[in-house]
Amino acid sequence: MAFQGFADADAKFFKALAKHQSREWFQSHKSDFEEGYQIPMKELLAEVTAGIDSSYEHTDLAEPKIFRIFRDVRFSKDKAPYKTHVGGLIPVKLRGDLMEVPVALYFHVGQPDSFAAAGQYQMSTEQLVKYRAAVSDTERGRELDKLIGALAKKGFTVHSRGSYQRVPKGYDPEHERAEHLKRKGLTVNFPPLPAGVLASKKLVPWLVRNANAAAPLVEWLVFATL
Repeated sequence: MAFQGFADADAKFFKALAKHQSREWFQSHKSDFEEGYQIPMKELLAEVTAGIDSSYEHTDLAEPKIFRIFRDVRFSKDKAPYKTHVGGLIPVKLRGDLMEVPVALYFHVGQPDSFAAAGQYQMSTEQLVKYRAAVSDTERGRELDKLIGALAKKGFTVHSRGSYQRVPKGYDPEHERAEHLKRKGLTVNFPPLPAGVLASKKLVPWLVRNANAAAPLVEWLVFATL
């Protein structure tokens, strides 16, 4: 079925879930989650994938993935059993840990805020070596600057999972791209979601437009870390 929107524009289900972290509450409201958020997320990602595939001229996109609502609490002090959001992504078709693969879109609906992003959340040690070489290279580094600059003009913001305090050894601490050299991953958040769009089918073209704009950066990351 075609995406028609999530259950409501404010993701109220997840606000309630944050207050009622119990199996009993979730089971009694499971259909609200599945029909209002999980199924629409599947429909949304399928449509966005079709809408952005042509922008990936040098790579292929893999099947979209929706993350489980259940938290892994084995090593966490926070034993709340459920996430207070639903997240889905469209990865580039590459082997390896999904968290270390560039993604054409990550979409987060729920708490604390709903947002969309693209890029590479984290990099393995081997990928970081290759990424830094690309960042420090004059031609490839300037290409990265150009891509990020173009996205910034459209309202995108640069983020990373984390950064080292210092520029890695072997690189000039005063390098013009020192901040990028310190990153452990590189992503861009899309502009803020328009008011009310979560509950509307207008979300699809909005995401497609912004994901297409981010595609050149995602492909840069693909080839920088191969």
